[in-house]
Amino acid sequence: MARSQLTFADVNLTVTVPAGTRVIEISDRIHSGIVYGCREGDCGTCLMKVVDGLENLSQPSVLEARVLKEHLAARDMRLACQAQVLSGDVTVRPA
Repeated sequence: MARSQLTFADVNLTVTVPAGTRVIEISDRIHSGIVYGCREGDCGTCLMKVVDGLENLSQPSVLEARVLKEHLAARDMRLACQAQVLSGDVTVRPA
């Protein structure tokens, strides 16, 4: 299985994760500052900034794209509960 590096800039920690891992799963385990509410991609609480590696994340679903638009999120913002690390290196921090 492909592995990737996921870095949480707010706690200065890098974790090796299998491809397909949702950012929120790891954030929750390591106590990063990325908070969440619903985990369903509907509330927007887990909005995060992708500092590096945006191209290594899954594409936003229709639901996530709607929530991002509602929150006037910049192009480098994603929902941690929806974004999956697919390859390479990704660095994120709380929005």
